[in-house]
Amino acid sequence: MRRLMVQSFAALALVAIGFFFPPLATSVAAAEPAAESPTARGDRMLAEYFRLETKRLEERCLADVRTAADWNARRGEYRAQLFDMLGLNPLPEKSPLEPVVTGTLERDGIRVEKLHFQSLPGLYVTGNLYRPAKLECKAPTILYVCGHSRQVRDGRSFGNKAGYQHHGVGFARNGYVCLIIDSLQLGEIEGLHHGLYDKQMWWWLNRGYTPAGIEAWNCIRALDYLETRPEVDRRRIGVTGRSGGGIYSWWVAALDDRIAAAVPVAGITSLRNHVVDGCIEGHCDCMYHMNALGWDFPQVAALVAPRPLLILNTDADPIFPESGVVAVHDGARRIYELLGARDRIDLRIGKGGHQDTELLQTLAFRFFNEHLMEDPGIDCGMGTNEPRLGDKRFEVEELAVFDQLPTDSFNSQVHETFVPKAPQAVMPRDAAEWDRTRHAILNALRAKTFAAWPSDPPEAAPKPAFSAAHGDIALAAYDFTSQGPFELRLYVARRTGPRPANSHIVLNVLDERDWRDFDRTLRPAFDDRPKDARPTGERTKEIAPLFETLKPDVWGMAWVAPRGIGLTAWNEPGKKATHIRRRFMLLGQTLDSARVWDVRRAVQALRAVPGMSGAPLHLHGERDAAGLALYAALFEPKIERLDLHDLPATHRNGPYFLNVSRILDMPRAVALAAENSAVRLVGNFAPDAWSYPEEVAKSLGWGATRIRIDRE
Repeated sequence: MRRLMVQSFAALALVAIGFFFPPLATSVAAAEPAAESPTARGDRMLAEYFRLETKRLEERCLADVRTAADWNARRGEYRAQLFDMLGLNPLPEKSPLEPVVTGTLERDGIRVEKLHFQSLPGLYVTGNLYRPAKLECKAPTILYVCGHSRQVRDGRSFGNKAGYQHHGVGFARNGYVCLIIDSLQLGEIEGLHHGLYDKQMWWWLNRGYTPAGIEAWNCIRALDYLETRPEVDRRRIGVTGRSGGGIYSWWVAALDDRIAAAVPVAGITSLRNHVVDGCIEGHCDCMYHMNALGWDFPQVAALVAPRPLLILNTDADPIFPESGVVAVHDGARRIYELLGARDRIDLRIGKGGHQDTELLQTLAFRFFNEHLMEDPGIDCGMGTNEPRLGDKRFEVEELAVFDQLPTDSFNSQVHETFVPKAPQAVMPRDAAEWDRTRHAILNALRAKTFAAWPSDPPEAAPKPAFSAAHGDIALAAYDFTSQGPFELRLYVARRTGPRPANSHIVLNVLDERDWRDFDRTLRPAFDDRPKDARPTGERTKEIAPLFETLKPDVWGMAWVAPRGIGLTAWNEPGKKATHIRRRFMLLGQTLDSARVWDVRRAVQALRAVPGMSGAPLHLHGERDAAGLALYAALFEPKIERLDLHDLPATHRNGPYFLNVSRILDMPRAVALAAENSAVRLVGNFAPDAWSYPEEVAKSLGWGATRIRIDRE
């Protein structure tokens, strides 16, 4: 790495979309206060969890690559994994591009073509192609991908390509062909980057959809288009862009070997910066793959090896901090060194903030001249030994591709269909086919949805926290470690004496609403404050409902609140809560998948409570908590029955797990659970909402009572 202690030249301050660059969040890894409030405890556990999970992924990043042979053996697999985490598996069909040049401009020896093509039928990519007006041979070519620059006049978007036009002008001045393409959001035909960031469209997680996948696909199709152009030298195509365009440069360079040299600018930093230091709060969803396999970003960077790579950044960029950029470079450099290509990777750090400086532009030109120009200063009659920078010489309206936007565009809705859902479930022909299907689905869930669960957890040993007896009811509370710093409390109430025959215990999984009810009515009965610290008679009054609940066939009741609810709730409302959920995604999980793990650990802890190991266990949950209980039952043995109230009939409505909708939807999950557990569904369901599991149970002879539906 070479630090550039040169003062930045006049910089372009990008016009970001209104809420795209908020001030950098305070690190979640705050110091533990001397005396913790309940929410401070939750905040501390969450911060420590993010720190530990980030450290785990850092340590395993490329750890299995020790030699060039290791890399060569794994590179194809890594690339396939990245395709999958971008929602590009299966890869969409390369349909005809249908390119159209809608107009040309020529000024000061530079020609600009205004064009569009369709990366999928109806998915329009708008762009401007810059080239020397007089071009004497096939030229080296740059695919320039745009960051977030809002170019709107009188309510009409002219595309962020207009904001980055000076890069096209500069490359054309230096003898290059340069295609600048709009991004999905902020293009002439505006799509959406902010489903998670701003729109609460958490079902994107289920689909494995990220706008990063669209941007990567559009870049790949842009390369397909460039290969059709007679003035483009297919052997000498480079890619660059800054900020959002920086990360798109990484995606296409990592995925497509047609990129001969790459110069990403301010587009990548470490997982630690994003998750622990809070940089995720300054980035939209287009910056991230759905990290189901738990990568750190050096693994993305390494996929460019051994092709020439220059990483550019500034030293005071709040959303791409220098420490993380250096860490990414160092991780990728090790792979270059293994391949004997140490001289093909470089990192330059200039001075400044999140700015498009002339210094960085000059360094990019020089790097491309070195690696793409066959004879700088002579190539195609335009090149010079010293790069000549571009300027903004066109009005944004001049660079518009369309007079009227096409009516067949689906750019604004592409997130609905870009990543295919799992095929509609079909009835198994026999038990053997069902068994094969079941095992395939569970294996897929382990690999692509719940891969972040601990592989070898310690026993969930419950530690007594409180016990008391009131009449014939024994109350107890136990603390157990679910994962890392998250210590949860299990509340247990049961009748004293031997367990009656044919009785069972119910574990209630509490969501936010249920916790509030439990906290108000039953939790005071488990209050271990000294008697003189409680109002007289409080406990006797509050445990009265238990006497009616614990009927002869219900020997015991237990309650657990997963992480982030109840005693481990964190104090991060509103937008902060959104970014917490996005952090989970970057760690290869979701908040809901982590809570399924909490339910599994609660089941294990309850069975470890003295006298409970042999009791038939029922799981109960309502709304999303019903979904948590359902999925816990798929992976925990000997759940006798599931009582699921208002279970969402489709994952579109929750709970949210990475990639789950690419594997199955809720009716099939119910059918999977019903093989080993009786299932009772209660709620106001559509008439055919659960017809599939009912038919499977009937077809495979599981008995008429295996699935019971009580419509309210």
